[in-house]
Amino acid sequence: MALTLVLATLAACGKHEPPPAPPLKNTGPTAIDADKFIADVNADLRKKMPFLNSAQWVQSTYITDDTELLSSTANEQWMEYLGKTIEDAKRFNSVEMSRDTERSMRLLKLSTAMPPPSDAAKREELAKLASSMEANYGSGKWCRPVDGKEECLNLNQIEKILNDPKQTPQARAEAWAGWHATSKSIRKDYQRFVELTNQGAKEMGFANTGEMWRSGYDMSPADFEKETDRLWAQVKPLYEELHCYVRGKLNAKYGDAVVSKNGTIPAQLLGNMWAQQWSNIYDQVEPYKGVRSVDVTPALKKQRDEELRKLLKAFKGTPTPMQRSDLEHQADAAQAVRMTKIAEDFYTSVGFPPLPKSFYEKSMLLRPRDRDVVCHASAWDMDMKGDVRIKMCIDPDAESLETIHHELGHIYYDLMYNPLTPLFQGAAHDGFHEAIGDTITLSLTPAHLAKLGLASSQKEDPKATINTQMRVALDKIAFLPFGKLIDQWRWKVFSGEITPAQYNEGWWKLREQYQGISPPLPRSEEDFDPGAKYHVPGNTPYTRYFLSFIIQFQFQKALCDAAGFKGPLYECDIYGNKDAGKKFMDMLSTGASKPWQETLEKLTGTRQMDASAIIEYFTPLMAYMKQQNQNQSCGWEPAADKVPEAPAVTE
Repeated sequence: MALTLVLATLAACGKHEPPPAPPLKNTGPTAIDADKFIADVNADLRKKMPFLNSAQWVQSTYITDDTELLSSTANEQWMEYLGKTIEDAKRFNSVEMSRDTERSMRLLKLSTAMPPPSDAAKREELAKLASSMEANYGSGKWCRPVDGKEECLNLNQIEKILNDPKQTPQARAEAWAGWHATSKSIRKDYQRFVELTNQGAKEMGFANTGEMWRSGYDMSPADFEKETDRLWAQVKPLYEELHCYVRGKLNAKYGDAVVSKNGTIPAQLLGNMWAQQWSNIYDQVEPYKGVRSVDVTPALKKQRDEELRKLLKAFKGTPTPMQRSDLEHQADAAQAVRMTKIAEDFYTSVGFPPLPKSFYEKSMLLRPRDRDVVCHASAWDMDMKGDVRIKMCIDPDAESLETIHHELGHIYYDLMYNPLTPLFQGAAHDGFHEAIGDTITLSLTPAHLAKLGLASSQKEDPKATINTQMRVALDKIAFLPFGKLIDQWRWKVFSGEITPAQYNEGWWKLREQYQGISPPLPRSEEDFDPGAKYHVPGNTPYTRYFLSFIIQFQFQKALCDAAGFKGPLYECDIYGNKDAGKKFMDMLSTGASKPWQETLEKLTGTRQMDASAIIEYFTPLMAYMKQQNQNQSCGWEPAADKVPEAPAVTE
């Protein structure tokens, strides 16, 4: 018994049991998890974006308290989803993942210009502010007494006063001030909007909303800011020559009391509510009087009038004023469709597909007569799979025809990248999206417009070339500093460098610095002049337009090379060239799936944005302006603290 016990004990001592298994470590998310997360987000976007876009579309095309509530609620729900999703994405920060998944993660975090706070109440407040500010812009009116009655004018009607050459400078200053007064009421809203978006940006890891915006360019925010400064330095000489030339012409017309020889130009005299493009004053600065240059407005208006005559002829009897108004609206609508089809024809001629039938059924091409709308032109991809539309109030004029070509550029970009996953359905950078349609407008040469029957077919002489280039420069070159300064102002506002107490002062300092423009009437901090430009209350980043006005010429040069064109760049027309069209479509189909440097290289052969093409394009005009400006004092001195009242000069 004792021996047995001893043996049993020895056997037990010699037995080696394996140590207990250690608890499983939490290894965290994997690359596979990251792939699934992005796949789920893409699926969510396909479901959620159509509802958000529909709510915003209805609010923009039918402004009421009800549609404002719908849009606000949709925005709030979207921001809640986006905020939560971006927060969830942070758990993959240290995961090594595929290039596409990593890029999708970054694009997700930068997918909104309005970063939402995590706090639900603040998200709701931000959504309501955004909808309210946009509605204020769309319904804004200037009311004034006329013949003992109050007359209230919308933006389009106010602009007609501003651009009427028969109006005095003072009358135009009053119209200018009338529209700018509509934005006073959103000053406090915008201040709060900045506070809330900055909080959202900080929660996402950015210093402020401006830094977040500058992070969307495949380079550091600091490097991007240097890049915009480099590009501005390239094009600044073009603008300074144009400013000097135009100021000299306006000074000769109005005298020193209205336009000084060496100062800033009063904003109301440049033919545009924001003095951002100056083509409406072409007749006042035309280089060679009487020498033909292309203006298609008369031909477009003639088409519209012919349409009206047909409708009146088909009408039985004499129409009442109401019936005639209906017929005029029908003529306007028919002309709007005709002009849109002119633009569509250009795209299809180089190989793009025809627009979907639903485009013409659902787009808003004309200002409705029964409701307030946001007439600011915009392009919409409603569902990421073919429901594309534009919203604008088309007039039978050259500006609208160019704008339609621009907006269809957005539409065709959307259609080209629709096969990609939702997070890749975007531009290589936002400047690309703005440049596509404008690139096409560079082919609307005098010869091309003659083929359309919108201009004379006779060959241009050198003087006519200068006149034509001046007309283009008043849009393309005049815009450059304005395109840069809007976000310069907002970046400073978001960072706190411009405080709420300096909103208007900071705005006009930048407009003077970059544009050499001054307000027509004294301004104060009771005003909120930045808010009179749609993109500020609409919270649309604006540097994209500055970039687009440079790279569109870079794109055009590459397309002309692909088409085998050998003449001066300003004469190139790629209409009907399938080789150029294929190269364009190949670039657009990449969407946001690659860094913009790779996408740019695909079309142009270079990875750097460059202004040399725009300088090449305007070579004849630049030589002319330098000669004309020889005896002028170019540059500008600071504007006086108070703007003198303009005398009643009749034009």
